[in-house]
Amino acid sequence: MLAMRLFGFVQESLRDLLECFGRGEISLEEAIRRIRGVSVRSVGDVAKLDVCRARRIGIPEAILAEGKDKADLLAISLAHLEAVGSVIITRVSPDQLDVLKSANLPASAVFEHNPRARTVVIRLGERKSCRGVVGILAAGTADIPAAEEARVVAEEMGCSVISEYDVGVAGIHRLFPCLEKMLDADAFVVVAGREGTLPTVVAGLVDAPVIGLPVSSGYGMGGGGLAALYSMLQSCSVLTVVNVDAGFVAGAFAAKIAQRNAYEQKQL
Repeated sequence: MLAMRLFGFVQESLRDLLECFGRGEISLEEAIRRIRGVSVRSVGDVAKLDVCRARRIGIPEAILAEGKDKADLLAISLAHLEAVGSVIITRVSPDQLDVLKSANLPASAVFEHNPRARTVVIRLGERKSCRGVVGILAAGTADIPAAEEARVVAEEMGCSVISEYDVGVAGIHRLFPCLEKMLDADAFVVVAGREGTLPTVVAGLVDAPVIGLPVSSGYGMGGGGLAALYSMLQSCSVLTVVNVDAGFVAGAFAAKIAQRNAYEQKQL
């Protein structure tokens, strides 16, 4: 059973290829070439794209722009777009953004840049239909970039997202009206720097899973997100904690929980 679930994505891809060959849409040589590359697509000697990751584990491969050569980033992004139909690019610099904007994209392509999250999403056609609800809370305005990265990823994975920012514990009364808007959330991402208290508070108030996302917005002793990370790990409330500034991971994990919950509710 486990093996069937793990490799179901391969069977689906092979089925599509064989049906195309059977209809005469591709040659035998082309079918063989595609079968060999059904799960990995090479981009020169720079990258090997895991183009079946979303089918295999439910989370798409994202391209981290940080540290990449601009030409390499463009080539990798276009290859992923061609293979999968969409691409998420994170930590995009202004120079890299200019190169991505200059790409010769198909007329049907949608180009979405989120300047606060520093993300670019390029998609052929419509986004997935909504499955599950993710609530995102940020303690302070300095925490918004990480929260927005989580939002972009959760939405691209097909979830509906409700977000509220600047609701930290220094003014705890701001939190409760926001939580009332999120009563139907299947999972929460709660973002905080400084001492990182907000995820612990939220986890003690809601019945949905909470993912604590520490950010590097704090300073002084324990700055750079260290105090926030330790605080969340030491929480007496039950929550999951991701690495400092790991907006992609938090958003993807919350979306995976939300999707599973939505699926189970549909089966009832």
